Amino acid sequence: MTTGSYLKEVREQYEIYPYPHRDPEDEKRRLLYTWQDNLAQINHYCYRGKNAFRAPLRVLVAGGGTGDAVIFLAEQLRKSDAEVVYLDISRSSMEIARKRAEVRKLGNITWIHGSLLDIPALDLGEFEYISCTGVLHHLEDPEDGLNKLRSVLAPGGVLGIMVYGKYGRTGIYQIQEVMRIINRESSGMRESLANTKALLACLPPSNQWKKNEGASPDLKIPDAELYDFFLHSQDRAYTVPELYDWVERRCGLHMQLSRVDYGRMPYTPECYIRDPALLKIVKALPVPEQQAVAELIAGNIDRHCFYAMQSAGSVATLDELDNVPFFFLGYASFEGRDIAEHIRKNPGKRLMVKEPVTTITLVLAPGKYSEQILRYLDGERSLREIFELARKDMPSGGAGVTDDQLLEDFRPIYDLFNAAEGMLLRHKSVGRFPGIAELHSLSRLS
Repeated sequence: MTTGSYLKEVREQYEIYPYPHRDPEDEKRRLLYTWQDNLAQINHYCYRGKNAFRAPLRVLVAGGGTGDAVIFLAEQLRKSDAEVVYLDISRSSMEIARKRAEVRKLGNITWIHGSLLDIPALDLGEFEYISCTGVLHHLEDPEDGLNKLRSVLAPGGVLGIMVYGKYGRTGIYQIQEVMRIINRESSGMRESLANTKALLACLPPSNQWKKNEGASPDLKIPDAELYDFFLHSQDRAYTVPELYDWVERRCGLHMQLSRVDYGRMPYTPECYIRDPALLKIVKALPVPEQQAVAELIAGNIDRHCFYAMQSAGSVATLDELDNVPFFFLGYASFEGRDIAEHIRKNPGKRLMVKEPVTTITLVLAPGKYSEQILRYLDGERSLREIFELARKDMPSGGAGVTDDQLLEDFRPIYDLFNAAEGMLLRHKSVGRFPGIAELHSLSRLS
């Protein structure tokens, strides 16, 4: 099915240059993950930590491209009764995604060629989770696209969205503007792409994109990525205030905002502002304005990821003592007992924790009970269980030390890791979610 709501050039682009560039054979050696589609993260932010995703589940990947999101979701749901529906306007992209699924022997995906703007006519039913990454910002009317997705969202369901960030793409938009001038008389996509490569090879050090990306003439970027970056015929981006206006005010949804791989940390003013008096002023602002200030200071947020829900209050919290804290993503290999041992050997000192993938450095200021608490943080014990064991390590068995005191001590450490997407919560009734490497290993044994 086709639609007149997409520009003809957009559809042609993704038929000639399926995006992103993927080789199905790579599925034999690795599993790619898409940030917002991690079930452990969805459970934490959208279901108060209490959804094990065991019940029948329907998932829609709207604008599935060459398959990153649909493969990752289908792999996580391989052992369940879930149905994952793939929808995209490009047959070329869909064919690559299908080959990737075949390599992984995934049989839980339904394949549909079409536009998300055709959803009302497709009679797809409702979905508990809808993933839409890098699509809405290419529509003529993104608000209409979001409303189309919302129309098939089941009660209590969740949208996982990624759209471009305006300030972080300044250099890209400057080159787009240059190429619109240069390619005005171009004979087609391939000539336009050749001209773009020629321009990128001679950019001066002062060029904004080259400064931000460390770009060099020998930088190997696949043609599909180059075209999508610099030659896209319909491309827009958003600031934080524009996101809140669009998603919450106009569409009536509630938003949990993060940045790909870095979590919520880039949206927190304390990442940048060191002056206590200035920080106090900014932290007194409403959260959306704090995030807007942080975005302007950072200047490099090029993608906004967010969950959109029909109601607020969906995030798991420390106040539920039956929640289990666990290290996540780049911090998944961390051991609470190792951090506790470091604190024991370095009393009164701050602890520098560097995450290996993004190289984010967290500075921990241990509290009075941090050593005892972290010693029992193993990703399996609930806060209630951790606190009971921590008290036994204290003089007189922790007599008089309350759960509230232990929570107050642990909260700054949790907040620091959580802002970097390094620690999440799940309810004790929900089992551990397998990590990326484990999922890939399990798929090879299936």
